[in-house]
Amino acid sequence: MNVQTFSALAEPNRLDIVELLLSGPLPVGEIAKQLNLNQPQTSKHLRVLSDAGLIEVKPAANRRIYSLRPEPLQELDVWLDSYRRMWESRMDRLDDYLQEIQGKKTLT
Repeated sequence: MNVQTFSALAEPNRLDIVELLLSGPLPVGEIAKQLNLNQPQTSKHLRVLSDAGLIEVKPAANRRIYSLRPEPLQELDVWLDSYRRMWESRMDRLDDYLQEIQGKKTLT
């Protein structure tokens, strides 16, 4: 898992940008407007996200359109899946244990 991905997503405004781009590509001005940020600040956040490989930019006339790159998010999902499986296993064991305890309580 890429540490740069975590670092980029750790900042709330950048996480908001990623969530906003889930609905589709947007120009920097629209991102700034929807998140109530100034454009230079938004551009800096977009640069960090781009450097981390989370977004890509495509020029369209005099505008720059930003969109999510799925690969880093898929890598994050694979990494998180190992933790999901671990917690599911632990919860299953806890459930078994609780059922065993409840069964013993009703027998005594």
